[in-house]
Amino acid sequence: MLNRRTFLQQSSASLLLLPTSLAQARNLRADVAILGAGVGGCAAALAALRNGMLVVMTEETDWVGGQLTSQAVPPDEHPWIEQFGGTQLYRRYRTEVRQYYRRNFKLRPEVNAMEWLNPGGGSVSKLTHEPRVSLAVLEQILSPYVGGGQLTVLLQHKPTRADVTGDKINSIAVKSLLTGIERIIEAPVFIDATEQGDLLPLTKTEYVTGFESRKTTGELHAPEIAQPANIQAFTMCFAVDYQEGRDNTIPKPDEYAFWRDYVPAMKPAWPGKLLSWSMSNPITLEPRAVTFDPRPNAPVTPGVLNLWLYRRIAAAGFHEPGSYGGDISLVNWPQNDYWLGNLHEVSEQEAARHVKRGKQLSLSLLYWMQTEAPRTDGKQGWPGLRLRCDQTGTEDGLAKYPYIRESRRIQAEFTVLEHHVGTDARMKATGKSSEDVTAENFPDSVGVGSYRIDLHPSSGGDNYIDVSSLPFQIPLGALLPRRVENLIAAAKNIGVTHITNGCYRLHPVEWNIGESAGCLAAESVKAKTSPKSFRSDKRKLAAFQASIKAQGMETSWPKVTPR
Repeated sequence: MLNRRTFLQQSSASLLLLPTSLAQARNLRADVAILGAGVGGCAAALAALRNGMLVVMTEETDWVGGQLTSQAVPPDEHPWIEQFGGTQLYRRYRTEVRQYYRRNFKLRPEVNAMEWLNPGGGSVSKLTHEPRVSLAVLEQILSPYVGGGQLTVLLQHKPTRADVTGDKINSIAVKSLLTGIERIIEAPVFIDATEQGDLLPLTKTEYVTGFESRKTTGELHAPEIAQPANIQAFTMCFAVDYQEGRDNTIPKPDEYAFWRDYVPAMKPAWPGKLLSWSMSNPITLEPRAVTFDPRPNAPVTPGVLNLWLYRRIAAAGFHEPGSYGGDISLVNWPQNDYWLGNLHEVSEQEAARHVKRGKQLSLSLLYWMQTEAPRTDGKQGWPGLRLRCDQTGTEDGLAKYPYIRESRRIQAEFTVLEHHVGTDARMKATGKSSEDVTAENFPDSVGVGSYRIDLHPSSGGDNYIDVSSLPFQIPLGALLPRRVENLIAAAKNIGVTHITNGCYRLHPVEWNIGESAGCLAAESVKAKTSPKSFRSDKRKLAAFQASIKAQGMETSWPKVTPR
């Protein structure tokens, strides 16, 4: 067994490699063990580290960053993120992304001078950018702790089993996906920041999946009967650029005929084939026409979304002439959402089959765009579209990991319901007007967030549920399992429902959840007590909230307009 001093001496290594001594070690000890190095995991690690903790963090892929990197999803954020509504640490990350472009890219002077530089100029966010830049920035922020021996990151390691006594987790076993070597991680506190709540079944922590019933939650948009297998679509994202006059057409995907002719069986109905420039309007569910034109200076149709610009992650016009061959756009659209099966609560073989089919859908979408997609100039297909494998770091050009929208969720000490945060449901519950209504005020708030309740089509055949929500708080009780004493949820696995997951699942909210979890873990270790005690004791709760506020974390909102 490695003692603390030996562990510190042996943990100085690149994020991408294990030190030789750790490669030989089978047992690791830490103050805080974090499983999953996505958005919530990285935030949790940085919070625990700045509070003096010795941290081990594992990650299933070979990139830290989750949604921002290995899933290739530019940040979805609320409109006030530049001023408030996020943690100081998240704002630092955003600033570092902009500074990375200013230091390393040949930006035009007027672009370099932009205070709120949006590197990709995409319309979905004020910070659309390339996944590799987020990876570089996150590694840069984590590197001093790695070099100083305070943090060890075990990449390509997946949790496989847990040792649990009663209501306490003693250790978690993780397996190297490269060598098959198993390592045992011991810690007084464990944080589950995995994309799908992987620790919950391993530790026998009570959890829920899918759609809860209206009888259980009382939610306005819940079904009468629970649907535990009804889970939001996942997406295999990819990036493309466009080379006029070139033929970059990929080989025809094996499932192309299926996906080209596939008509979703949705409730309410989807407007025709999935591979088309018509889709359901997420809010009204009426048919919505979109367009796609990757040419520079393409004509703009007022009121019609050009998907090429939607998640554009590189804008060639922002760079000095000759330094960028063209724009790069990230494809994460309704047309490549996969809802024909789930990735958790099924066998590994079944999950792998659905990932493979999700990849076939994304490749079929690309092939369709290259060969058959109708164009505004009357032609068919854009053969110049080129799959950018360098952006995703994979041979097939698809993201390293599926973009996961919905996880297993803990049965929490407190569960956020639609009538706590949904605008219409909240108005109905409180009797207040749209001008006066606010989200529920949680006395144990440890953060804030804002996004519409945005549920993508699901494996149960439901079309979008996309309704207004109010800027909300993150209650500490949602991070704490009802029973297990030393586990903290730090991603999309918190105490929300299928519905409220729709506004708690986005990048800055997951970051805040993770950062709060990391702070809570650190305080628990220092006090040698359970994380749950900080909610049950009012004095400890007040002190904890004061502490996180001093560390740049907001716990309440000013008066703002609902999303």
